Amino acid sequence: MMMKQDIDWSEVRWEEVWQASKDTLTMLGASLLFTIILGLLIGVVLFLTSKRQLLEQPVVYAVLSLVVNVLRSVPFIILMILIMPVTKALTGTTLGVQGSIPPLVVAAAPFFARLVETSLREVDRGVIEAAQAMGASRWDIVRRVLLLEARPGLLAGITITAVTLVSYTAMSGVIGGGGLGDLALRYGYQRFQTSVMIVTVALLIILVQLLQMAGDHLVRRFSRK
Repeated sequence: MMMKQDIDWSEVRWEEVWQASKDTLTMLGASLLFTIILGLLIGVVLFLTSKRQLLEQPVVYAVLSLVVNVLRSVPFIILMILIMPVTKALTGTTLGVQGSIPPLVVAAAPFFARLVETSLREVDRGVIEAAQAMGASRWDIVRRVLLLEARPGLLAGITITAVTLVSYTAMSGVIGGGGLGDLALRYGYQRFQTSVMIVTVALLIILVQLLQMAGDHLVRRFSRK
């Protein structure tokens, strides 16, 4: 007969939970910002250089698409280890919040870039041709037509990417990345403190739900009636 194990809530050090929560939010905010900037740029270039688009360049598209696919194929844990020298050069450390942001961006930016490319492909080609007929420049078409028309899809992509980054920040705890994932690993797993594991998992679930709700609200707001 198995004995029921009581959960000792006194093991939870709330000051550490608070600090880990702040670290997770810092990693998420910084990495999401850089991911949006880099991923949007890559996604736009992928779209513009693809077949029958404004800057059709098959070679550029093939090379950039290959790089994106390769980066998306590498598991995040392995990617963090592979780019440690780059992370060290950029931030001066491979640990903590600062050491986690570069691999988070490298992992998420290609993912978001594909979402951007997909969203731009859903824009009615007739709208683009109408803008060209009115003499709009390529930059104006990208800024005032493509990005505006694809806004709901882009917001949905940002939401998906943010939720994915939450799971990545948790995994970064494996190599001392800090945040809730690191707390869950050190206390919940290595020291068998079930209460800490429950708290960290609950906070991560709440964070994901809030991000999803906010993203869905923005998508509905900017979608055409």
